[in-house]
Amino acid sequence: MPTWNIADCLDQIAAIRGDEDAIVQGARRVSWRQTERRARNLAAWMLAQGASHQAKVAIYTYNHPAYMEAVYAAFKSALVPVNVNYRYREEELRYLLDNADAEIVVVHEDFVPLLAKVQNTLPRIKGVLVVRESGAPLDPGAHDYEAVVESDRPAPTVPRSGDDMMFLYTGGTTGMPKGVMWRQDDLYYRFAAGGLGQPPADMTALAAYVTAPPLRLRTLIGPPLMHGTGWFTAMISWMTGGTVIIVDDPKTFDAARFWEVVDRTKPTALTIVGDPFAKPMLRALETAPRPYDISSVAMMTSSGVMWSQETKQGLLKYNPNMMLIDAFSSSEAVGMGMSITTKDGSSSTAKFQITPRTKLFDEQLNVVEIKPGAKGLVGVGGAQPVGYYKDPEKSARTFVETDGGRFSVPGDWAMVNDDGVTLTLLGRGSVCINTGGEKVFPEEVEEVVKRFAGVKDSVVVGVPDERWGEAITAVVSSTGARIDADALKQFVKTQLAGYKVPKHVVIVDEVYRSPSGKADFKRTKQVAMEALGIS
Repeated sequence: MPTWNIADCLDQIAAIRGDEDAIVQGARRVSWRQTERRARNLAAWMLAQGASHQAKVAIYTYNHPAYMEAVYAAFKSALVPVNVNYRYREEELRYLLDNADAEIVVVHEDFVPLLAKVQNTLPRIKGVLVVRESGAPLDPGAHDYEAVVESDRPAPTVPRSGDDMMFLYTGGTTGMPKGVMWRQDDLYYRFAAGGLGQPPADMTALAAYVTAPPLRLRTLIGPPLMHGTGWFTAMISWMTGGTVIIVDDPKTFDAARFWEVVDRTKPTALTIVGDPFAKPMLRALETAPRPYDISSVAMMTSSGVMWSQETKQGLLKYNPNMMLIDAFSSSEAVGMGMSITTKDGSSSTAKFQITPRTKLFDEQLNVVEIKPGAKGLVGVGGAQPVGYYKDPEKSARTFVETDGGRFSVPGDWAMVNDDGVTLTLLGRGSVCINTGGEKVFPEEVEEVVKRFAGVKDSVVVGVPDERWGEAITAVVSSTGARIDADALKQFVKTQLAGYKVPKHVVIVDEVYRSPSGKADFKRTKQVAMEALGIS
């Protein structure tokens, strides 16, 4: 049975869509024809640098047309696109590029200084392309992105298949990122038909679908493309022959400016990450000096962070015709559940419809019968990742073979509701903190906090926060010295990515640990919330 290669699909879509928009950012519009040409030139250049079959291409940029073009180019040249979190500090960046075996790096000029600090320890890197917006001079050995993509080259002739990979790096159990390996054939079944309907069965059917889709998506992407939610929904839009819209200034999220882009570009779909996006968006609508025209939006999709029902209802007041899709998914498990809210009906916060591919597992990874009141780890079958790069042990723990097939079980606990057909998400079995869509592991932050002068011990927890979902909070005891909370935060910021820095510091006489020395996270969180006045 033939398998699907995403580059083959995109080439066909580009031929059909021609001069229609593939990417829009501000005044810049890149047509499908231009996108295919630029990706083709970039693909040929990467191979000319000596990149080997399925070599890794690290994409280290803000949301920018170059991000989507670089992914397309990697697929065209049978290379593997790899996302890079641009918030990483030196050691985190070095680890990821080394762990991924990166041979090509596409980097925004803002991040060149940090890349330069680690590049001499990464001998596999064969080529660096710099996305320049200020016209700053290039470092020796680097190449200008625009010059490369605008220099015509013969199309690559390397063999491609559905077994070609894409890597999506996400937080690992040690706090260091883990590369989730996706086959392109599996990605096709997640992207095609808008990610919701039955995927076209062959190239002829795909061409017919792209020529006249039920809904051609014009998707405005709120979160970074280097996160799964942003990139997956961008690719879903492209697979309808649609358009990816990027905010004018992607360096920070500004809700009012986001709505201005909606007003101006008329997207049919928006991608956000739960309440950290939705709440400021609702406030911006409520306080706008003039109403924004958001009537073009048919759907708003979120994944990764809780999206409260109150916020959904507030958004629907400004466009009652929207469908709000809350997807229960992760980088390594897509399609665990879904909640749809419209003006005619809704569900409770963190309540998701059980899909035909959903199963529950106990802690020994035995299947649990789905019935009212049952609790278990959520697993999902169907098209899922191959595993984690260079981590067979974690792969074996997460991707489970049963008589019903292969399931991804990333560690989310849920309970079956009384109706027997919906789940209520209970949370991760681990103590991972989800802050603004970023995964942060307490142990990593604790180890840095405990290196600060005067700190005796520390336990790090997440407390409820309207903006971030969870705010990282360091609960610390001292050696007797006075601990300056601001100085502590600045110290952590020199060691870790900014989103890992504690938002709060709570001083206690002794941190809460069991007799065996294990942190009492539940008690610590209670104390932190009491100290911060959070009910």
